Amino acid sequence: MSFLAFFIKPLAYISVPVILLRTVASTSPIGRYYVQLTVYLGTLVVFSTWGVVVAVGMSLIGRRHDVNYVVARSFYAIASRVLDIQVEVEGEEHLQTCPMVMVGNHQSMLDILYLGRVFPRKASIMAKKQLQWSPLGPWMFMSGAVFVDRGNSTKAHESLAAAGEEMKSKGISLMMYPEGTRHCQEVPSLLPFKKGAFHLAVQAGIPVIPVICENYWRIYHKGVFGTGTIKVRVLPPILTAGLSASDVPELTTLVRDQMLSALRDISVKVAADEEMKAAEEPEMKADSPPIEEADPTPASTVEVVPDEVPDTRSESSSETPSVDVSMSQSLRSVSEYGTETDDEGMVLVGRHHH
Repeated sequence: MSFLAFFIKPLAYISVPVILLRTVASTSPIGRYYVQLTVYLGTLVVFSTWGVVVAVGMSLIGRRHDVNYVVARSFYAIASRVLDIQVEVEGEEHLQTCPMVMVGNHQSMLDILYLGRVFPRKASIMAKKQLQWSPLGPWMFMSGAVFVDRGNSTKAHESLAAAGEEMKSKGISLMMYPEGTRHCQEVPSLLPFKKGAFHLAVQAGIPVIPVICENYWRIYHKGVFGTGTIKVRVLPPILTAGLSASDVPELTTLVRDQMLSALRDISVKVAADEEMKAAEEPEMKADSPPIEEADPTPASTVEVVPDEVPDTRSESSSETPSVDVSMSQSLRSVSEYGTETDDEGMVLVGRHHH
């Protein structure tokens, strides 16, 4: 009897909160939101704690930089099932490029789920200093993470400069969020890009690989935490060999245009997006100059010079082939985001697998 009690009691203790959570989740959408959020954060805590154990063990056998890959894939395997959210990846073969700078759009803390699905081997993390005190902090620290102080521009520059040197000397791959902060709204869009990731790529002469996660507003935002499938598209490498610092603004614009086009292409269409496009059309027509009738009398020829500032609302083609960004052949335009800024986004550092 005592033998059966040994197994039955733990099951009883576990089943009670599970039943309670399921009951709350079924009562209302807001109840489901808090249940899903509790499960998600609880899973993060469990795996960050387990990650510390993994980090210690793998460091002892000389595989410290495989810790993030093991923990990330394990986290995705469990979290995707308990949350009933799957991640589909298109173009995953491009992540085999090494070394590389991966740049992604940053929506919310749910990004950790898709990163768990695509995170490469031989990786360590550079992240904002605040994450040091999050549930992921102990695991990130033990796995060799470098934390950037976003409130101190000088220290942030030093951290990125050090990362650049390590890229060149040790063949490191990185993933960064060039938007610099989280951005999630119903209509798919991107914030202006900061240039830290692109300076690093040009400095090291390694390709940039855009990683785009679809707009998952329908699945997760404040008050909503549903289920479904999230699409991720990895674009072909954009080569940077031979570029200089003066080419960075143009490279930044090129990558952002490709990412915005892909984001809109893979995201679920929403009514607000269609309304916005419909509202833009008459505005664009109103801005265009009126067509004048031809004057029958001779007149001096006037050369009409088009506006040199590109319309950032236009989208690039959904086709995104591998691009060798030769500045003599690519767009020579002035970006509205051309002002030099610091990159404050999270940096994921991947070691080249020897």
